[in-house]
Amino acid sequence: MAEFMIKFFLCNIFISIIIGIFLLAKHLLRNYLTSRAQYNLWFFLLGLLIVPFIPVQEVHFPQIFTWFENLKNGSASTVETVMKQTALQNQPDTANWMNDFSIFVSRKAPSTIGFILCILWCIGIFLMLIKLIQSIYHFHAIKKSALPLQNPTVNRLYQNCLAEMQLKKPIPIYSTAFLRSPIIAGLLKPCIYLPIHLISDYNENDMKFMLLHELGHYKYKDALANYFMNVVGVLYWFHPLVWYALKEMKNDREVACDTTVLKQIGKEAYIDYGNTLINFAEKMSHTSFPFAAGISGSMKEMQKRVKNIANYCPASFQKKLQSTFTFIIIAVFLSGTVPVLSIQALEKDRCHFDETNVSYLDLHNIFKGYKGSFVLYDSTENTWRIYDKDNAVTRISPASTFKIYSALYGLESGTITPEQSLIRWNGQNYVYNLWNADQTLESAMQNSVTWYFQALDQRASLSDIEKYVQEIGYGNQIVEGDIASYWLNSSLKISPVEQVQLLKKLYNNEFEFAPENIKAVKNAISLYTTDEGTLSGKTGTEEVNGQNTSGWFIGYIEKNGHTYFFSTNIQSNQLASGPAATELTFMILSDLGLWNNP
Repeated sequence: MAEFMIKFFLCNIFISIIIGIFLLAKHLLRNYLTSRAQYNLWFFLLGLLIVPFIPVQEVHFPQIFTWFENLKNGSASTVETVMKQTALQNQPDTANWMNDFSIFVSRKAPSTIGFILCILWCIGIFLMLIKLIQSIYHFHAIKKSALPLQNPTVNRLYQNCLAEMQLKKPIPIYSTAFLRSPIIAGLLKPCIYLPIHLISDYNENDMKFMLLHELGHYKYKDALANYFMNVVGVLYWFHPLVWYALKEMKNDREVACDTTVLKQIGKEAYIDYGNTLINFAEKMSHTSFPFAAGISGSMKEMQKRVKNIANYCPASFQKKLQSTFTFIIIAVFLSGTVPVLSIQALEKDRCHFDETNVSYLDLHNIFKGYKGSFVLYDSTENTWRIYDKDNAVTRISPASTFKIYSALYGLESGTITPEQSLIRWNGQNYVYNLWNADQTLESAMQNSVTWYFQALDQRASLSDIEKYVQEIGYGNQIVEGDIASYWLNSSLKISPVEQVQLLKKLYNNEFEFAPENIKAVKNAISLYTTDEGTLSGKTGTEEVNGQNTSGWFIGYIEKNGHTYFFSTNIQSNQLASGPAATELTFMILSDLGLWNNP
């Protein structure tokens, strides 16, 4: 939750920018938009403000919008190409596949700040909810005291208004002494409430205009919009620009409703309707009920509405076309900013998994101290065994496990071949002596030589790699940012379940790649061959702020005519490394009777 708050805080910076651009665009293009279109645009903004809280897969839009997302990711963390050996590596110069190299990620926002922000945010939400509950309780008291409208003259006028608005469903109408302005309230059972003083001082035109206005709110389901606005107001209680936007949305709602009334009453009554607003402006108070809609408003709002009435003329066909086109342009822009605000998609990017033939394991004792999962698939029996389904389907950075598919891409693109995979050392002095030498595919895979696989990628383009990643169906299939770091805790992510599914495709060459290339990758990740069978695999470690926070061990076992594909991921604030995941995996495989580590 603390990390969510850090990202939510960063999101609010972009929310401010988006609201600013939206308000500017709306102001500059106001003459090309009808009043109803101006109001409807706000729903796109409301939808964007809810996006950070929706746990759905992130939606990606055309390249013109990706700079937003890249900027956000860059704000949250910086990926540096500084690698160091894990704490479990004892002999840095020993060519041992268990020697794994972690990836250092610097995260600038400490979790303590996120925790404090979370507490403050929750306190604000609590206070806002108390305020809402008090308002609802106050309105409930007024509702209980209200009586069905008895005045026959007003009732007849109301029936005529229903007919003019082409509403077949009658809306119950009540009179009350505790309101100064007419309102409509209620989502499932809406009711109109008229102040008694307006009935006593009955004026047919004024009453008709007010009734038409309230019925306009009903016709366009403004009660539902009120609920959305209040939810957003509670969640963003701290954001002044959001509150300003909500205020402007309410103003545009009333202007749009005024326009609805003007369409009904005819040109000759425009002045009378404007005079009604002017005459009652001082008598009417802005409603204090957040779930109600009414004709009232502040003096400033009334001035804007009267000005709109004075300048109103029915929209021509050309104006409607202009409005539709302008509406689409602004709506597309707002939709394109979804990736910027999709926090939950980044935090809970999950794959869909068919649970047919799945049994669940209890490995709490083995995973003690770690968050993570274990996935095992018997391809012969077509059965799955999984520990911790939630983590098994959650996508995270692949770390060095992606080197399997980086190697396959290098072979398929012709950058290297099974016979000639040597890449010369560039002379740069790396922290690890094993890296400071020429490398072949086998040595680079064995010693997890990151520069070797970066060199393979750098001979291609991001778009080419993205096509490849999409072709093989790797995780979330997102390749963005720096070509040297897209798989280093950046855009590319994969779940333990998908690791197993992809290993199966690799093993059976479901990609339909050159068989010799598949064989070369299999040979590169081969670890043990014993009388018991053959084990192949690859580790991966991710390091954040000097601590190993995520460890992978993925692979497969060929034994007794069966092929078992496995994937283990462990996570913690420290000591979650590839070698640690490997040791844990061997314990599980031994308990399952599948493999005893030599």
